[in-house]
This record gives sequence, C-alpha cells and structure tokens, in this order.
Amino acid sequence: MKHIAILGSTGSIGKNALSVVDTHPDEFKVVGLAANRDVDTLEQQVRQYAPKLVALNEPTAASQLSERIRDLNGTQVLTGTEGLQAVATMAQASQVLDGMGGSAGLLPTLGAIDAGKDIAFVNKEVMVMAGALVNTAVQTNGVNLIPIDGEMSAIFQCLEGARERQAEIYRLLITASGGPFRTLPKEELQSVTPKQALRHPNWKMGQKITVDSATMMNKGLEVIEAKWLFNIELSKIDIVVHPESIIHSMVEWTDGSTIAQLGPTDMRIMIQYALTYPRRLSTPVPRLDLREIRALHFEPVDFEKFPCLSLAYNAAEVGGTLPVVLSSADEVVVEAFLNACIGFMDIPAILARVMDKHTVITDPTLSDILEVDRWAKSTARSIIKNHAQSNKTVTP
Repeated sequence: MKHIAILGSTGSIGKNALSVVDTHPDEFKVVGLAANRDVDTLEQQVRQYAPKLVALNEPTAASQLSERIRDLNGTQVLTGTEGLQAVATMAQASQVLDGMGGSAGLLPTLGAIDAGKDIAFVNKEVMVMAGALVNTAVQTNGVNLIPIDGEMSAIFQCLEGARERQAEIYRLLITASGGPFRTLPKEELQSVTPKQALRHPNWKMGQKITVDSATMMNKGLEVIEAKWLFNIELSKIDIVVHPESIIHSMVEWTDGSTIAQLGPTDMRIMIQYALTYPRRLSTPVPRLDLREIRALHFEPVDFEKFPCLSLAYNAAEVGGTLPVVLSSADEVVVEAFLNACIGFMDIPAILARVMDKHTVITDPTLSDILEVDRWAKSTARSIIKNHAQSNKTVTP
C-alpha cells in the first residue's frame, strides 16, 4: 500500500485524487493533506481519511479546523508555509501529489524532492519558475517526477521507454482545445467577461487555469514546462489546436512516426497513472469510443489573437528569471480579471509591461527566484492599481 500526501486537497485536482483513492482503497493510504483556506472541505476529508498531518495556509482557517476536529485523535493541524512544508516532507509519505497552483507550490515541491519523495504534480508554474533547480534536485535525490497535467502526462506516456533518446525526437506536439474563444472574432475579445472565460468547452478545472486556457497562456506555460521536464530544445516544441481534446498530446519521431495519447477528458486517468506508475489499474471513467466521435480536427495556433503565447515563447527564449516574471505576474493579473478590475485583453498587455520592466538574472538561485516572484507580483499590482484609477485600457 502506497502512503501519499496531497497538497491542494480541496481543489479540483485534490478532490479527483481522493476519488482515485476511493476507487482503490487497498492501494493507497492518505497520510497528509494540505490546502489554503477551505475549512469545510478539509474537515470532511480529515474525517473520512484520518490523515496523520494536515495544514491550512491561512492561520485563522487552521485554528478553526483545530477546534472542529478536537474530537478526533491522531491528526495534527499546522499552518502557514511551514505547515505546507511539513506535509510535503512527512516521513510517513512515500509520494507527494502537488495539486497546488502557482508559486505557492514551489518550496513544498522542492522540499518533498529533497526529502526523497516521488512527486506527482500538476503545478506547471514550479517547472516554469525553477525548472533547472527542480531537475537538479530530482537527479540528486533519485526520485520520480511524474506530471498529472493532461498534455504533459500524455507526452510522458508517449515517451515511455525512450526518455534517454531525445536525439530521436523530431518534435513534441502539445494539443490545445482553443478554449472558449477559439472561434470568437479577435475584436470581440476586449468585451468578454469572467463568466464567459470560465466556460471551458471540454475540461472542468479551477478558475485560474480555466482563464489561462481562455487566453492560451496555459499552452505557453506548458511549452516552458515541457522544455525542462523532457530536456528538449524549445525549437522542437509545437502547439496544435485540437478542439475535441481527445488527443492529449503527441510525440513525432525522426523516422516520421507519431505516437499519440488519447483518452476521455477526465483528470482521474492522469492522476491515477501518476500515483501507480508504471502500473495501470482500472478506472470508473467511461471508455473512449472513436466510432461515436467519428472525426478529429486540428488547426494552427493564432498567435495574433492570443498574444499570451508570444509572451511565453519570448520568456522561454530569453530564459533566466523572465519565465518567473511571466508566471508570477499572471497569477495577479488573472485574479484581477476574475474580480472585474481589468478587461480580458488587459491580461497580456499588463504582462508585457511587467516583463519589459524586469532586468533578467541569467542563472538564478532559489533566493533570486523567490525575490523575482515577489517583485513581479508587486509590479503587476501597481500597474493594475494605476489602471483602475485611470479607468483606461492598458497598452503595452
């Protein structure tokens, strides 16, 4: 039986991971859970799974949880960054599932790797911000780093048994649904609302990643993630729009062969594979029936319509701390859009301004990355504040 700790247990990835545990109770034991502030959901999870250690990032929420579960024995409640780190490194866990989004997952992930834990992760921002540091830590500690995100999991599976033969890879093809605005005219993007942006056509995800899908920033971040995760040149990574989201990504080889991973749009498949790797177990997910689908479609990416993609490629080419700026500022800008403080097309405009203000550090340390993360968020907030005061459209 594998003992696991889950970071971000109250989010969509965490809940799906616990669904996998419910499907295979003889395979997994949950020993640690961590979340941000959702006391109600975490209390339910604690009562069901009886973990040894839980953490809530927000101190008030942690205090509330402690009071609510006073009748339980054997579960310790911690708080803050130290609490998240404790769950990520707890001795009882052999694998940590990082379902936290954004920069908050960086230190717990690195801590878990240094503690010798295998990592199942959906947090692409960790690789975008600190891919070189993560790869070094993985190699030093001899652990497995297994992606959960659909596209990265697909490539991981397509490369099974061939990861040391990068020279034979012609290119990686990352598929994109195109999001909710794939067919919307460019001139209408300026007026789209958060509600519209959150209507993803195929996947049920958290708000941040759903907005990133609408701007296609999600694909840009995946390009940077794939560069580090699969140790491959940027020139060998392409994006193709595939509206049905049946093919989750592909690997094209130098001999002309292309291997694709297909499946239903259900994150439980990827989560379970990351937890059971290299084994495969049954899932309660409906089977893929290509006879019902009948046709699959592919389109080129519209870089002009979705400028976040160009920003991501630029960050990847420059390297250093510029991807940190892009990822960290995006967290702030997306939140501002969801709160109706800025418009949809202000997202890439503000990101471009933050990136332009940054002096790149070529070979950053962890301390550099954390400082740039703080700087990027602060700078983005300042631009957003000025935008709100002037009530004018932001221009790059």
